Amino acid sequence: MRLNYIQQAYKGLHDGWRYIVGIMIVIFFVVAGQIPYTVAAIVEAHRQGLNLFELNESDLMGLLESNLNLALMLLSFAVALVGIFLVNKFLHKMTITQLTTSRSKIDWKRFWVIFFAWGIISSGLVLLDYFASPEHYVFNFDLNKFLILSVIAIALVPLQTSCEEYFFRGYLMQGIGVVTKNRWLPLIVTSVIFGLLHIANPEVDQLGYGIMVYYIGTGLFLGIMTLMDEGLELALGFHAANNLFTALLVTADWTAFQTYSILKDTSDPTRAGFGDVFMPVFVMFPLILFILSKVYKWKNWKEKLFGNIQEPPKEDYKIIDE
Repeated sequence: MRLNYIQQAYKGLHDGWRYIVGIMIVIFFVVAGQIPYTVAAIVEAHRQGLNLFELNESDLMGLLESNLNLALMLLSFAVALVGIFLVNKFLHKMTITQLTTSRSKIDWKRFWVIFFAWGIISSGLVLLDYFASPEHYVFNFDLNKFLILSVIAIALVPLQTSCEEYFFRGYLMQGIGVVTKNRWLPLIVTSVIFGLLHIANPEVDQLGYGIMVYYIGTGLFLGIMTLMDEGLELALGFHAANNLFTALLVTADWTAFQTYSILKDTSDPTRAGFGDVFMPVFVMFPLILFILSKVYKWKNWKEKLFGNIQEPPKEDYKIIDE
């Protein structure tokens, strides 16, 4: 019997306390990964004669040179990703493949198909808005700075998005699933936590708490994708494309990613409304799920999203001695 994605956790050590300890270890790696950024910010603030603790978020974002700021910010996610993999291997005795998919090996074709598909679509939507409302943008292209940005983004953005996917749709999804023995609770919990962790983003200050609908809705979208497809490949590809193409194509003074992108959005951020927040969650994401369901022949939606998780017979998974 082929085990579903959440049931992959039964192939390793899956006691509830291990997930609590694992989360604490991952948090330690997150904090450790932020040390280089913190040190660089302290040094730069001292050089400018500023008190780091008196700076508001906008000033903090502009304290370091943009490419350096992005690299150090993304570095913390890369360190955290290492922590997730170490916890998975040594605390749970599981492989990266088991954390990634229910398939016998990771399906990279799924990753690349949605990566390029969403990259092209999302870039097209930005360009469409640019040509429809050119007064809201300025041409921000600087070849030398953009080339450096490209190297940083291509190398580190996928690590940032993979960190979030492996932690929320991977580690927590499997952990909560085997502990609670159902699917809907890990889907809801991981989506809400994923959304709430974005509450400190500068976008929330500019657009208001309504944008949390987008963040939590994105978490639900990626979670549904993971449960229906029985693996992280599609979620990894979508998330990587979403952040990478955005970092390279467009930035704004009020976004979390401050980059030397090709375009800069200079419009009033309060103009973001239905099209920017609700359209993706209630129109585009359902449409994407519908298309993927046809491409990958997803069935049994009710069972896969709301069904119970049964511990499989011992002969269907490897028994690990502690």
